[in-house]
Amino acid sequence: MSEDTDRQARLAQIAQIAVALEEATGCPAPMMVAQWAVESRWGAKPCGNANYFGMKANPRDPQSCQDPTVEVVEGKPEDETLAFADYGSIQASAADYAALITTADPYKAAWAQYLQDHNLDELICAVAAKYATDPGYATLVTLIAHQQNVTRAIAAARQKGPNA
Repeated sequence: MSEDTDRQARLAQIAQIAVALEEATGCPAPMMVAQWAVESRWGAKPCGNANYFGMKANPRDPQSCQDPTVEVVEGKPEDETLAFADYGSIQASAADYAALITTADPYKAAWAQYLQDHNLDELICAVAAKYATDPGYATLVTLIAHQQNVTRAIAAARQKGPNA
């Protein structure tokens, strides 16, 4: 399988998962797919076994791993090794991401606003302000969320249905 074909297969897989989670939680599939793409290099490099969203470890996580990352500190990128949540599958990783965005305290105001206006770009910006240290993160996630390959993959997943 070529690298491009493999990437398209990973995109189709996460699109199907994202559509099902959007149906279950309301978490927008385009945002989920875009953050998956940024945090895991289009599904090719998750943290640990299956953290495809770059979620840091916290006490509620049954598994964690140490992984190198780049954090922006006082405007400068710094290499660090941090504790990240780890998961048994991409489905578990995506479900935890959707729960984080739709229920966790740091995102409650952004989520409440999204439920009122359904402005995806504003949700991405508000989430990115808490989720990442890179000042360009929101722009990158927004661009990917609107990319043609992402919108096509999500449309195809919606046609199949959330439980396909």
